[in-house]
Amino acid sequence: MIGPEYAPMKELHFLRGWYTPCMQHREAALLWSHLNVLTKERYDALIRVYGSLDDAAKHLGEEMLRGLGCRQDTVINAMLRLEEFDAASYQRELEKRHLQFLEWTDERYPSRLREIGDPPPFLYARGDLSILGQPCLGLVGTRNMSGYGKRVAETFVPPVVAAGVVTVSGLAEGIDAAVAEETLRAGGRTVAVLGHGLHMIFPKSNERLADEITKGGGLLLTEFPLRAETGKYTFPARNRIIAGLSLGTVVLEAPEGSGAIITAELALEYGRDVFVVPGQIFDPNYAGSHALLAKGTAMLVTSPTEVLREIGVVAPAEGKTLSSFVPSTPEEKTVFAALTTMPQEIDALVGKTKMDAGRLNAVLTMMELSGGAKNIGGGLWVRT
Repeated sequence: MIGPEYAPMKELHFLRGWYTPCMQHREAALLWSHLNVLTKERYDALIRVYGSLDDAAKHLGEEMLRGLGCRQDTVINAMLRLEEFDAASYQRELEKRHLQFLEWTDERYPSRLREIGDPPPFLYARGDLSILGQPCLGLVGTRNMSGYGKRVAETFVPPVVAAGVVTVSGLAEGIDAAVAEETLRAGGRTVAVLGHGLHMIFPKSNERLADEITKGGGLLLTEFPLRAETGKYTFPARNRIIAGLSLGTVVLEAPEGSGAIITAELALEYGRDVFVVPGQIFDPNYAGSHALLAKGTAMLVTSPTEVLREIGVVAPAEGKTLSSFVPSTPEEKTVFAALTTMPQEIDALVGKTKMDAGRLNAVLTMMELSGGAKNIGGGLWVRT
């Protein structure tokens, strides 16, 4: 593992032009992200040894990367990316593409993703990050979607959206795309997690869908830096983010060995609920789904109501949707943003809104009269 004995490679740094003694923290974070070598474990090691990414950057070189446990091909690729890095031009490209950059320490970093064992140290986002504070549900499945699988997506997504839940998937062909399309059609918002940098959309056929997601208030999210292409390990890595963001994961249609099964297994590892929609026993497109059920760790479901109940979301009555309540004061806007369709105690809302309990109760009461909030008993409040 790395240690202070690895001296700064100052001559190379100044020749390359990427390092200056007064490098700002954001520039250092962008650099490390651009190299695409840090797991959370390696990130923590750098902070532990050097105190900050800025100081760790002063020691960056092949020897350090090998000390971090990087393979030789990874070291070579990282050094090539180091040669081309320019913080100012990289930042300009992020701005041009309307991308937000988050480091692990950023207060905007998704709280649910912090809870998993191997969260990404960096994230890139296009769209509305605030939706990650709402209840999120992963809906995953095969690229080779059948007619039955399509019907399952069409059945499950609208009630989930009506309950104020944000859908999460991967923007691949098949089930992923169907989940995003059905979410938008139902007036909801979705998160598409990508297995590559946000300089492109893969598959290219989903570029228009990606634009519609962000225009509809949704979010494109990836841990990979600009110019990072798809590879053998990028999609399994993407799958852990889907599982990590979500309160639960629903497998809509999955053959054996599919990415959807990987996502479900990761969700179970993270202590999240996993739900499986069954298919015909002779259909290979459901062999993975049925194998998951056979292990006894996932719940068989035949309706979205079962899923919503298990993840603790208070769904609207059948045939109804969430109200079109519009906050009329800054306080109502703050409280409405803090409310979700998952019941919350006053203390939790006090923490989110930074309002005192007395004033918060008064605002909630007025919102309940206007149809924007509901006290469901036991001091628990939900958005309606």
